[in-house]
Amino acid sequence: MPNSLSAKKRVRQNAKRNSLNLWRKRRIKEQTKTFLKAVHDGDASVAETEYRKACGLLDKIACTSTLHRNTAARRKSRMARFLNELKRKG
Repeated sequence: MPNSLSAKKRVRQNAKRNSLNLWRKRRIKEQTKTFLKAVHDGDASVAETEYRKACGLLDKIACTSTLHRNTAARRKSRMARFLNELKRKG
């Protein structure tokens, strides 16, 4: 248990940041899942719109300290590869 006022404040700040980071990561996971579902179903137009949403969300969250910008770029690259393979097949 924190004893000093600054330690108590630090606990409050950490809890707030943790919940915000978890919320942001959950949003990324949900958007990625909808994109992957569209790819799995073979619907290129829906997958393209979901890809755009996911890229925007990743870019937005990469500006914060929640997700590193290289991690966001890697995920976007992998999703783009899935989308291009889907377009080539169909």
